[in-house]
Amino acid sequence: MLNNWLKIAFINYKKNWLSTAINLFGLTVGLTGFMLILLHWNDEESFEKWNPKKNEIYYFQTYHKKENSYGNNLSVPMARRAKDVIPGVEDYVLFNSAGIGFKMTTKNKTAYQQDGLTASEHFFNFFPFKLVSGSYKNALKGDGVIALSTTAAKNLFGTTNVAGESVKFDNKNYVVTAVYELPKENSQIKPEFVLNPVQQIKNDENNWGNFNFGCFFMLKKGTDPSTLRQKFITDIFEYRAKLDKDSEGMTPQQYLDLYGPTDSLLTPLDQVKLHAKASWFGVPDFKTLMILFTLSVLIVVLSAINFINLKTAQASQRAKEIGVRKAIGSTKTNLIVQFLLETFVLCIASYLLSLALTELLLPSFNKFFDKEMKMNDWHVYFYSFVMVIMVTLISGLIPAMYLSNFKAIETLKGNFARSKHGIWLRNGILTLQLIISSFFIIGGLIVNQQVKHMMNKDLGYSGKQILIVNFREFNPKPWLKYERLRTEMSKIPGVDEVTYGEIIPGTNRSSSSNVDFMNQSIQAQHGSMDYNYLQFMNVKLKKGRWLDPNLASDTINTALVNEAFVKKFGWNDDEALKNEIRPGFDSIKYHIVGIVKDFNVRSLRSEIEPTVFFHYRETDWKKEYVYNIQLKIKPDDIEGTVNRIKKYWSGSVEPGYPFDYFFIDQKFAKTFERYQKQQTLFTILNAMVLMVALLGLFALSSLMIEQKLKDVAIKKTLGASDGILIMGLTKQFLWITLTAVLISIPISYYLMNEWLKDFAYRIDMPVWPFIISLLTLLILTFAVVSIKAYKATKVSLVKYLKYE
Repeated sequence: MLNNWLKIAFINYKKNWLSTAINLFGLTVGLTGFMLILLHWNDEESFEKWNPKKNEIYYFQTYHKKENSYGNNLSVPMARRAKDVIPGVEDYVLFNSAGIGFKMTTKNKTAYQQDGLTASEHFFNFFPFKLVSGSYKNALKGDGVIALSTTAAKNLFGTTNVAGESVKFDNKNYVVTAVYELPKENSQIKPEFVLNPVQQIKNDENNWGNFNFGCFFMLKKGTDPSTLRQKFITDIFEYRAKLDKDSEGMTPQQYLDLYGPTDSLLTPLDQVKLHAKASWFGVPDFKTLMILFTLSVLIVVLSAINFINLKTAQASQRAKEIGVRKAIGSTKTNLIVQFLLETFVLCIASYLLSLALTELLLPSFNKFFDKEMKMNDWHVYFYSFVMVIMVTLISGLIPAMYLSNFKAIETLKGNFARSKHGIWLRNGILTLQLIISSFFIIGGLIVNQQVKHMMNKDLGYSGKQILIVNFREFNPKPWLKYERLRTEMSKIPGVDEVTYGEIIPGTNRSSSSNVDFMNQSIQAQHGSMDYNYLQFMNVKLKKGRWLDPNLASDTINTALVNEAFVKKFGWNDDEALKNEIRPGFDSIKYHIVGIVKDFNVRSLRSEIEPTVFFHYRETDWKKEYVYNIQLKIKPDDIEGTVNRIKKYWSGSVEPGYPFDYFFIDQKFAKTFERYQKQQTLFTILNAMVLMVALLGLFALSSLMIEQKLKDVAIKKTLGASDGILIMGLTKQFLWITLTAVLISIPISYYLMNEWLKDFAYRIDMPVWPFIISLLTLLILTFAVVSIKAYKATKVSLVKYLKYE
């Protein structure tokens, strides 16, 4: 029986070769997209799975109700108190300065080693990398010790058995206490060396408001992290409020509402990559991943819809076959199983083709996402095969039930072709397919428009020909280094102007604190800078004046603020210039002397933050963190000037260190890469959807028009013109298309509006994508269907009327 069913299946595949090819193509394309996105998802979810303690380690984030924002930093005394007073907390590790590098010297060589991390002494309790040499006990206890990865050990010593050896950098000797092997599995935490920032921790140990560290907590087994939230509020945040002298006259809750944080969030270690609200290790983007996955599933659904449509449209061709088989005793169950088998054979063929196509496309996909994924994850095979089974059941069962319900007497009389039975099913499924296609067209146009809007937006500054050169980490008296370089580098031919600014467009390096005015407080970014920084960046002065090097007060207690700062306090410009503010980074009040126009230094996804600009010498804390020098290059010989700067830097400023530089406009352009990739992926998926839908429409219209050839012959005999016949044959499909687009409009509007909400600077929802979607699908539908309709008008009248 099985052999007989397969023979019938292949006869029908051959007879309906066009619909068979379209089904194979559509399912292969759909399953390939599904596998690639599933590979990407599984890869993103696999981070930190290697860690045997992942179920006990949680990443700490703060929540600020007033700003409705999450932070990824914690202060030293908060972490210590959490361990001391909260029963569920077993341990903690603090970390910062990820990605640092030093020129290190051993007894045999000097080499630059990068990608280091500073972390408190219990780091290896949380991240037990495979130990190669030495011991983890007391490996990070004290400030004269260092742990190296095997790669770093080979770079510095030529071997990995170097525990007890000495390495010198930053004018200090360090003893190698451990050598470890980094995991080959995905991890965001892969430091090539680890140091304990003992002095920094000591300086901050009583500063509850210095949120300078990221923090992981290890919870005791059986502890529910959600139950610790209230403990953090009462035992940590409110406790801090009672200690702060600024809390006099306020309840702890009033203090938290004013200064924050008001709540906390603990994210499991292996979910940080995708599900953290804020992270040191990159912005999580689970929503985009879900959108891509949903779109890939929709393409598979479209392919299944094609299958259902084509199978039901072929019903008249199989009607007599079914009638005969029922007449000789075949049961309904047998027929359903047979039709499911036919579907399964096609789906398995598509599955095998998609595996080959996925392997072929994977190198390009890896390059696009900058990954090294391989087809070695059983989840991909399992879930894609489950998808094949689901497609078989969905796209096979509906036509199978439909065909198996034919009545033997009716089909043997040959009346089925003229019956309206099943037309509603084909029309309904075709409408669903066109709804999805319409959504993709509308969505693709809106995504393109939003990306174009972001790329063309006036940022409020000019970064053309501005070169940023970063200092190496941990410079002694870095402000003096900057002031010396400012004089010397301004003499290099081709350098037009020199300055320093803490806030650099296109980077995430920044700091913030509360800024108080009377009984109000806001969170504001710090903009320590040289006198000429804002003019250097072509930022516009809205009101007041710039900082003046001739006024001593401008290095003591004066500041400029941006429009967002003024707006946050609810002032007008005149009020702002009369007020004095007290920033959290200093103990004195600052007088506002100028207001600058807002300019965007972050991704355009986020709003411009309130920012206070002040000279770096105004506070001892800020001058210790001068970390770059900025140079405006003359346009006539940019490459030559950069080479001269590089030669000077590598020879006289930081010999042995890499020349760490970038142009501002190029750096900020990288903030668009994520959205440009989304745009590219959406465009590709859009093309795939339209291709699958139109091929399905062509095959379906071909089958349905073939069933009407006798009607065409009769009408043509009665004098109907080709134009009237073509419109008559295409009218039904045009009405279906119109209905589908009208249904898709509110759905698309809602979904794309939700997507746009993620952008602080977004377009107003345009009307034209909805109109273009309607016109495009109507034109394409007419073009696709009219090709077959035109051929139908050329039928041989004798062939179809000779028996009438």
